[in-house]
Amino acid sequence: GTKCTVFTDHKSLQHILDQKELNMRQSRWLELLSDYDCEIRYHPGKANVVADALSRKEREPPLRVRTLVMTIGLDLPRQILNAQTEARKPENIKEEDVRGMLVENSRDPEKVRKEKL
Repeated sequence: GTKCTVFTDHKSLQHILDQKELNMRQSRWLELLSDYDCEIRYHPGKANVVADALSRKEREPPLRVRTLVMTIGLDLPRQILNAQTEARKPENIKEEDVRGMLVENSRDPEKVRKEKL
């Protein structure tokens, strides 16, 4: 095959081809590398400034997620009904008519205009 050079920050891997006795981990590495025609060179990890982003430890802390806790009381349906009843009062409808939307969307626009005046 093609000759290639493998750079590693695993120093003992550089001498794996010269060793007579290997432990299990080294044996697995040697078995993997035996299929390739490669030269192994040691390159310290700190000196490898162009390593890809996935091989480097994250420098920025991850974003913290804030949670919103909402406690729903037993009187919530009553509070909703009271708010709806209050919103339907004529004086509140006039105040809530944003840019005349109630008049434009009404079945009887003239009646709404008269009530507002």
